[in-house]
Amino acid sequence: MTRPAKETSVRIDFVSDVACPWCAIGLASLELALARIGKALAVDVHFQPFELNPTMPPEGADTVQYLSRKFGIDAQQIARNQASIRARGAAVGFAFGERKRVWNTFDAHRLLYWAGVEGPPGSQLVLKRALLRAYHGEGRNPGAHDVLLELVARAGLDADRAREILASDAFTDEVRDAEHFWQQAGIHAVPSIVIDRAQLIQGAQPPEVLEEALRRIGGEA
Repeated sequence: MTRPAKETSVRIDFVSDVACPWCAIGLASLELALARIGKALAVDVHFQPFELNPTMPPEGADTVQYLSRKFGIDAQQIARNQASIRARGAAVGFAFGERKRVWNTFDAHRLLYWAGVEGPPGSQLVLKRALLRAYHGEGRNPGAHDVLLELVARAGLDADRAREILASDAFTDEVRDAEHFWQQAGIHAVPSIVIDRAQLIQGAQPPEVLEEALRRIGGEA
């Protein structure tokens, strides 16, 4: 009789920002890779905070103006970059819409942290998907409390508890500490995928690259 393959479990820390379009692509790629691997590898995914725009005010900023100042590129180059991002997203099943403004994402990270420590299994992933879709697909403000509460409820989380968190400074220190930890660990660009706190895969890699890396790690384990 053939014995079933032994299931191997690995931890994945997905370091990212809701405001990062490449993070949306990276997560979609990771989920495709995991679907292809199937039950051969049990994966425990944790979403870790990273802010691309930590000093962004609540009112946000015009996307083209902000990117022009930050990277020194003109509107035409920004349009070309966005077209490339849309094509990469479509290839992994993520549909980008128009994003007219860049927003502060710290409160979104606080809720993601809360979902990870108090929510049921899988709720952090569901909320992360909803946040990425709301901003990158629908152009909504992922820092607005009404949007956040809507997405929390849609993710099956306790909206009343989320409202309490947003009205307080709950999980502020925890998110700041996590951001500091990953920066000290050498993470200065996102998305960054850290496997078992030992192997780093940076950038929005294609599903095939992630699948190969995970299969290799599973085989070594």
